[in-house]
Amino acid sequence: MDKIEVKELFNDLQEEMIAKLKTNSKAIKHPGAKGDTTELNWIEWLRSYLPKRYTVDKGFVVDHEGSLSQQIDVIIYDTQYCPFIFNKDGVKYIPAESVYAVFEVKQTLNAEYIKYASEKAKSVRVLKRTTKPISGAERDLKPKTPKNIICGLLSTNSSWIKDEANHIASNLVSDINSRLDYICSLKTKSYRLQFLKDKVSVEQSENNESLIFLFINIFASLQEMGNPPAMDIMSYARAIESI
Repeated sequence: MDKIEVKELFNDLQEEMIAKLKTNSKAIKHPGAKGDTTELNWIEWLRSYLPKRYTVDKGFVVDHEGSLSQQIDVIIYDTQYCPFIFNKDGVKYIPAESVYAVFEVKQTLNAEYIKYASEKAKSVRVLKRTTKPISGAERDLKPKTPKNIICGLLSTNSSWIKDEANHIASNLVSDINSRLDYICSLKTKSYRLQFLKDKVSVEQSENNESLIFLFINIFASLQEMGNPPAMDIMSYARAIESI
């Protein structure tokens, strides 16, 4: 039986994405346009490799009271149990119940952007999420408790030449709603962050495996989350006069 090295496939995938981001970075000089293109590259990459049950877009997250998150670069969300997505003039407003994960996208990893990504994370996690029972073939399932939304920062380069992990750890925000779960610098490393009481555990990739490490860990986290809670659509419908 013929075989192929899976690691080689992942390495090729990583090199392909880095090359694409690098090309766009050189070709596009306007900071705003460059940022938009980088966001789209991450969105398209996640769309290509995550299972089709996950939808990936940019936009805002909204709750049933009308509270709104900051604008989010990458949102991974569900459309099966929470199919009600608002689309206004091309901008998507995604109900908080359907959100699995959110990521901020920047060209360079640094202390300022870690804080900025933490603010974005908090703006999503503080939103109120509804839940209701689901009727099954044999029995009704109890309302599901919403899981913690995955949050992170995706970048291409790093401003830190040495001791990157220590710099990251010293700049993390410990507030429970602001915590980042993943930080990636494609050209250096990716990090999985776990907050344990009063300290943080930092698990990191090898230098040439940042994308592999990131993808596998995000996918594993999504699997652990399972299905999102079924949204209570009537909570949103109370905004209209007929309900």
